[in-house]
Amino acid sequence: MKNTTAISIIFVATLIVVAIMFSKGVPNSSITNNKDKTETNISASNVSIVDGKQIIEIQVKGGYSPQKSLAKSGVPTILRLKTNGTFDCSSSVQIPSLGVRKLLPQSGSIDIDLGVQKDGALQGTCGMGMYRFELDFQS
Repeated sequence: MKNTTAISIIFVATLIVVAIMFSKGVPNSSITNNKDKTETNISASNVSIVDGKQIIEIQVKGGYSPQKSLAKSGVPTILRLKTNGTFDCSSSVQIPSLGVRKLLPQSGSIDIDLGVQKDGALQGTCGMGMYRFELDFQS
């Protein structure tokens, strides 16, 4: 009887510890999911004009942030990709319609001259096609 009680107590304690560990992991993944949903919104705050050139700045790590950027068409444009300890497939970027393929530094930034774009969307992906971003040009 004492042996069965001890085993039951150990079993229940183990279940409680596992439940606590699992419940602490759930909020973190929920925050990540909310962050991902926020990043899919179109952003114009990452676009600036410097010396007559439009600069679209995108953070690269585990994907591209923001995923959609709103920019002005008809303006010479630079895409600035910034990395900070990026080791995943997002460190390889491609823009198929422009024939662009670049390996990004693990930390730092790289500028890609996009020229003057017409109205429309320009699609980019990581080297594996898992992560995507879009540059929406409007007049």
